[in-house]
Amino acid sequence: MKQSRRQTLQAAGGLGLYGALVALGLLPASEAAAQQFNAKAFEAKTIADAMKALGASAPAESKDVSIISPDIAENGAVVPVGVKSVIPNTQFIALLIEKNPFALTAAYDILEGADAEVNMRVKMGQSSDVYALVRADGKFYMAKKEIKVTLGGCGG
Repeated sequence: MKQSRRQTLQAAGGLGLYGALVALGLLPASEAAAQQFNAKAFEAKTIADAMKALGASAPAESKDVSIISPDIAENGAVVPVGVKSVIPNTQFIALLIEKNPFALTAAYDILEGADAEVNMRVKMGQSSDVYALVRADGKFYMAKKEIKVTLGGCGG
């Protein structure tokens, strides 16, 4: 994604104005707090419980959702994982790891018009199936990939 100088200056100006309004007390600090996150989903121990808490009871498997990661991770402490969706109107992307202590690893709201692609580094204690969950136009889609870990990341 290429940004022009004008877009960068507009974003910086908006952020500066927002900070000034909070500092002057014209905008309460509570308004500046991040959106409430789904604690129940992040505390879920299994993939099924996490998907249920996110409202995705039976997501359809889709080739339009892809997980970009190595098949074998040399170090489970820092496994690079990306999720990309080419489904139109993608609104949400989540990453779930089956054998981690808590299944839901990351959740992202995708802004309208933005590229539906996220990249992160995750911690994996052992080889596991990794699930990408995508919501587009109110429907859920998923992809699954096995990642093998050679060194433990969550305590090994």
